[in-house]
Amino acid sequence: MSTTENRVAIVTGGSKGIGAAISERLAADGFAVVLNYSSDAEAARGVVEKITKAGGQALAVQADIGDAGAAKLLFDKAEEAFGQVDVLVNNAGIMALKPLAETDDDAFERHIAVNLTGTFRGMREGANRLRDGGRIINFSTSIIGTYLPTYGAYAASKGGVEALTHVLAKELGKRRISVNAVAPGPVETDLFMRDKPPELVQNIMNANPQGRLGQPSDIAAVVSFLAKPESGWVSGQIIRANGAMI
Repeated sequence: MSTTENRVAIVTGGSKGIGAAISERLAADGFAVVLNYSSDAEAARGVVEKITKAGGQALAVQADIGDAGAAKLLFDKAEEAFGQVDVLVNNAGIMALKPLAETDDDAFERHIAVNLTGTFRGMREGANRLRDGGRIINFSTSIIGTYLPTYGAYAASKGGVEALTHVLAKELGKRRISVNAVAPGPVETDLFMRDKPPELVQNIMNANPQGRLGQPSDIAAVVSFLAKPESGWVSGQIIRANGAMI
């Protein structure tokens, strides 16, 4: 990874929740950030404004990560604006919870299209276009380990992400491009909190050894480390950031 030129990072799903925290943290670390969003342009503009007001560089790019051309578009826009990319954070994802017996084909296939195929396409684009010494940081989940009911489609898609992470880390080792995945536990975001009654949230907090939910900043700090030059010896790893939940 370059230490003298501008460093450039792409963050998919970078306008809300964990993705927004990552975008802001990497910008504070000195990266020019291309943050992707699917539909909420206002939220994306808000993150860009926050970064630029703090003296950083950021660009918002709309794309549905489930679409075939999204990864190429993000790299094209990043290179046009800032130059060759150093870091790719494959954060974008969906999570719809239902028992397997009630999960229809469309819901399952959408999880695979966004969470797994979208990440695969990002990894493939990154493997061909990242600078030597770059970083690919994928997102899995600590549900792989707990395998709770209703998480079947989501866990299946993230299990595939972990497999791809291990393989690509070996394939890109000679170019000193590290490939890792962060697997958060429960994090207090709109996505996680949606439709959960307060008593369920409290039970989840009580079940965690630290007695709390994770915060987006907790996860952004892990990504920040993995994006730095000094993390290069860490590759092919799944980092379960969950307060010792598992």
